[in-house]
Amino acid sequence: MVHLALIAKLLVLLSIANGGPLIAKKVCGSRFSRPIDGGSVFLDGRPVFGASKTVRGALVSIAATTVTAPLLGLEATVGAAIASSAMAGDLFSSFVKRRLNLRPGSRATGLDQIPESLLPLLACLGWLPLTLSDILVGVTAFFLGEIYLSRMLYRLRIRDRPY
Repeated sequence: MVHLALIAKLLVLLSIANGGPLIAKKVCGSRFSRPIDGGSVFLDGRPVFGASKTVRGALVSIAATTVTAPLLGLEATVGAAIASSAMAGDLFSSFVKRRLNLRPGSRATGLDQIPESLLPLLACLGWLPLTLSDILVGVTAFFLGEIYLSRMLYRLRIRDRPY
């Protein structure tokens, strides 16, 4: 049995968690944009995550998603878990992309969407009655939706690139 109403709520939270940093960048510009990795480089001489992964983005993501969860009938802790694990997935993607020598903001279909949705849905297993089918539907819907929304946000001049 697939829990479509629950998946829809989780997709809203995933969108807020992953979109919050983009909105914060548009609103704040370079203000408060302290890199999470502090400008550190890894053993290969490349940035750990890169300058585009900021403390501001992570804090906005966690705060906005935590506040929104109760509005959707979910615990605030679920919102915090979703945002925290979405940011962990985003950092994982950035780390891998830097190791592959891909520039910040470059496209890596799958790597850009799957960790940011799979990790949060797995993190919810302790709070919500999610099934494997729910997780597969959620990740697939996020993957397809993120590609579509990314193009729309580019047209609205919220994203710098159309992917």
